[in-house]
Amino acid sequence: MNFTLHLTESCNLACAYCPNPKSTKRMSDEVLYAACELAFSRGKSAGFCFFGGEPLLEKELIYKAIDRCIELSAKTGMKANYKMTTNGTLLDDKFLERARSVGMMIGLSFDGLMQDKSRCFKDGSGSLATVEKNAKLLLSYIPNAYAMMTIAPFAVGSYFDSVRYLYSLGFRRIIATIAYGSKVKWTDDDMERLRGELEKIAEFYTDIFANGVHFYFSPFDAKIRDCIKDKNTADHCHLGFRQMPIDTDGKIYPCTQFVGDKDWYIGNVFDGIDVSRQIEISKRQSTPAECKECDLNGRCTNSCGCTNRLETGDENKVSPLTCTYERMIIEIADRIAGELYENHCDKFKAQFAR
Repeated sequence: MNFTLHLTESCNLACAYCPNPKSTKRMSDEVLYAACELAFSRGKSAGFCFFGGEPLLEKELIYKAIDRCIELSAKTGMKANYKMTTNGTLLDDKFLERARSVGMMIGLSFDGLMQDKSRCFKDGSGSLATVEKNAKLLLSYIPNAYAMMTIAPFAVGSYFDSVRYLYSLGFRRIIATIAYGSKVKWTDDDMERLRGELEKIAEFYTDIFANGVHFYFSPFDAKIRDCIKDKNTADHCHLGFRQMPIDTDGKIYPCTQFVGDKDWYIGNVFDGIDVSRQIEISKRQSTPAECKECDLNGRCTNSCGCTNRLETGDENKVSPLTCTYERMIIEIADRIAGELYENHCDKFKAQFAR
């Protein structure tokens, strides 16, 4: 089973767009160990994503989880896989050495040159210098670590420069999404600026591709792969099955934005998962009614319950922002795919038709 462990609700940054509440809550050793045991109780492997708040505020819990999983792997013969999402401010050699030793994949929440506009410390000071230094350290230990960008409307004009900057640091995998939620407001002018930045990124992306460098940029790669494989293989939501978050108190929910909502509770680390409730909750998720007749339905992330909930308060209701953004990305990605296929057919097949 795959779990996202919410180790803490505390964070040392005050990101302008962050929709998540902050508190002093942290996961106890008892809950942590029970989560490890539960993950190994069924399936062929156990997967853990260390999450927060900022998970590196609880480094000792991560070390304890790894130690317990090594014991459980030896006992059961099952492998354990580790991931972590971090703001990077607390990365150091000791932690990265341990992370590398167990094959942990690390996603660094880093907005590039937009960082000091969006991701400041609590005293208002910028975090760019600190995270840049630690990003270089991260890549020296884990070269295939990836950067995770969130693009806010007030910083969108630096999107392209930020992608180019992260690439120059050595990141060859960038996951990027626009900021959603009540703390941001996208205007029509912002969306036009976003399109302009994406067009510049598209040119940068195709130039890199032509030079034979494998560069993964999620907004484009995901849409191109979806189109090639099948028109109905978009990364649709799988509430309560793919990756289940565990709150600091040990309660289990179907997805991150549902943590703490008793109507979406599916079990706890001590008693296990209520399978009948898990199945019932999974059926609550469906393609929004307004999207069913759309030609792009199979390639759109309109069924993402977390995004829909952030934007509309309803997991099954898509927002105009999501619709506009998805149409924009699909249009640009399709054009890129056509150009790459025509001009670099063999390379294109090798990269996307696998």
